[in-house]
Amino acid sequence: MSRSYIRRPTELAAIRAASRSARPLPPVPALLAALLEANERRDREGVQLCAHRVVRASEPEVGEA
Repeated sequence: MSRSYIRRPTELAAIRAASRSARPLPPVPALLAALLEANERRDREGVQLCAHRVVRASEPEVGEA
């Protein structure tokens, strides 16, 4: 018995709303502190996440410069 995936009517609306809304990032010093802490704890996924957020927070968006 296989089940097919059925989207909820609100799911598409939620995805659209999330893609339209701006998601402000924390300041770079706070992100760097989180990066150092994740590195000390040897949390590879946390290090990667923090590093990407630091780059995103410090670089202008594509087409803004």
